[in-house]
Amino acid sequence: MGQDVMKVMNRHSGGSFPRWTLVLQLLLCGSGVYTTNSTKKCKLYSDSESEREVLNRLEPLAHMNFTLEVTKEAESYTYVFQLCGDAWGVPGAGVVQLDNKNKEGKPTVIGSYNGTQAYGGSDWVMLIYRDGETYDTHCSKEKRRAMFMISCNRNMDVGRIVTVLEDRERDQDCFYLFELDSSAVCPPLESKLSPGSIILIIGLCIMAVYLIGGFLYQRLIVGAKGMEQFPNYAFWVELGNLTADGCDFVCRSKNREEAPAYRGAATEPLEEEPEERDDHLLPM
Repeated sequence: MGQDVMKVMNRHSGGSFPRWTLVLQLLLCGSGVYTTNSTKKCKLYSDSESEREVLNRLEPLAHMNFTLEVTKEAESYTYVFQLCGDAWGVPGAGVVQLDNKNKEGKPTVIGSYNGTQAYGGSDWVMLIYRDGETYDTHCSKEKRRAMFMISCNRNMDVGRIVTVLEDRERDQDCFYLFELDSSAVCPPLESKLSPGSIILIIGLCIMAVYLIGGFLYQRLIVGAKGMEQFPNYAFWVELGNLTADGCDFVCRSKNREEAPAYRGAATEPLEEEPEERDDHLLPM
């Protein structure tokens, strides 16, 4: 866009701009060149907190200048737009129109940032510059106004400005409509995961890296086989034994080595003793 600004300046100056003036214009109007402008310089047509919040969403675009050349039938114009800044160096002008066929003609102010309106939705902002110069013959000679439809596009910080419509074939409420894509008006991405889920996912990822990395190290570097390929195998085995001992100590309420209080009857049958006979003690 800086080259576009250079071409337009040369066209309207006839190549007679002093070098210092050329440098100054580039500093003020060069695309993507940062200045001291900000959205706070815009004066709202009817000041309201909601419109100011919408306007603040465009802060990333406040230091940029955009140019657009339009040729239609016998007309050829170049539009210069700056958000809350002096377009083409014209004080108070948010967007100006340059007649490419009249190099000596002065810029026509299409809209002023001193009469700004801003409306927005979740992924778009409509910026309106009012109080431009009056029409010569169209629209009952009312003041010009420019409308900028800025839509969300996450794939680019800021796109090229394009003209959609120039509606001046009516008695009143005529307007210039432009369109611009930018990620500045996109809603913030919200994570649907809870903090606990995020922590769990991070923990699982760390565990997976530990297991896979440790397995490869033990197998390829150390040359371990079987269960010894498990990382820190001896530590985890010992930890498991200690955990089991601790659980046994805490959870069991009876000493397994204590002798029972009584002994049950023997299950083996007693051998029958031979019956003693007393017949030999009787007198014969």
